[in-house]
Amino acid sequence: MAPLPFSCLVLDHDDTVVDSTAHVHYPAFLACAQRLRPGAVSMTLEEYFRMNCDPGLGVYYREVLGLSPEELAFETRFWLDYVADHVPRAYPGVDRLLRRQLSLGGHVCVVSHSRRENILRDYAANGLPRPELVYGSELPAHRQKPHPWPLLDLMGRLGLGPEELLVVDDLPLGQEMAQAAGVAFAAAGWAHAIPELQDQLRRGGGLWFPSPAALYDYLFPD
Repeated sequence: MAPLPFSCLVLDHDDTVVDSTAHVHYPAFLACAQRLRPGAVSMTLEEYFRMNCDPGLGVYYREVLGLSPEELAFETRFWLDYVADHVPRAYPGVDRLLRRQLSLGGHVCVVSHSRRENILRDYAANGLPRPELVYGSELPAHRQKPHPWPLLDLMGRLGLGPEELLVVDDLPLGQEMAQAAGVAFAAAGWAHAIPELQDQLRRGGGLWFPSPAALYDYLFPD
C-alpha cells in the first residue's frame, strides 16, 4: 500500500464538506433580508457567493443595507436559529475520502468560520467520522483564518510539520492561511463555478479539484 501522502487533512466546512451555502446560508440570508429590508434585496446564488467573497457579508450588511447595531444583532439571532433547524448534506464522496484517510492512520481536522457545535452536528447527522480537532468561529478573530494560528496550534498538538498537512478549502481565505503557515493547499472546486474565484485559487499555486472523488484519486491513486 502506498504511504499516506499527507498525515493530516485540514478541511474547511461550508461548501467543502457540506453543501451549506446553497441550501442553508443563502436561503437564510434572503429570509432575513426580507424581514429587515422588505423588497430591497434581489440576489442570485452566484451573486451571493461573489458578495460573500467581496466585500463580505458583514460589510454588505453594514455599508450596503445600512443595518443598525440592533438589526445586526437580530440578523445574528435569525441566522443561528435558521442554521439550528437546517442541516446541510455532505457532498457525495466526502465520507469515502475521510474514512480512507483515517484507515491509513491519518488525521482529519477542521478549520472553519462556522460554529464548532454546528460542524460536529453536521458530521454526526451525515454519518461522517468525527474530526479530531475543530477550530471554528468561537475563536477570537485574530485566531481565525486567514491567520495561521489554527494550523500552528494543530501542528503543535499533533506533532506534525508543515509538509505533513493539506488544507482543503473553497475560498481564498483558506489558501491565505495555508500559505502563511507554509502548508500545501487544495481548492475544493465543487461548490460553485465562478471563473474569477477559481482563477484566483489556481493562481495561488495550489491544487484544484472539481469533486471529492477527484481529490480522493489524487491522494489515494491505488
